[in-house]
Amino acid sequence: MDEELKKKIKEVFVEYFEIPEEDLLDDKLLFDDLGLDSLDIVDLIVGLQKKFKFDLRQHSGIQQIRTLGDVCKVMEDIIKERRGN
Repeated sequence: MDEELKKKIKEVFVEYFEIPEEDLLDDKLLFDDLGLDSLDIVDLIVGLQKKFKFDLRQHSGIQQIRTLGDVCKVMEDIIKERRGN
């Protein structure tokens, strides 16, 4: 996984949810481990859209995220699609 991408995603979690970066491990569940709720997921999507400058709402993978690792994987897939890879 692209470490620079992961770093940028973690920055969104730190900025929007004040979660310490050391708590942001790939296997952490967004709801159970990180304490996010459904409204936080909306904020997460908004934060990622602002950080990466594209609309995520239409990507089917967004609805499947459960962990921080899932967020990173979906973002990586979206970026690859946008680049045509």
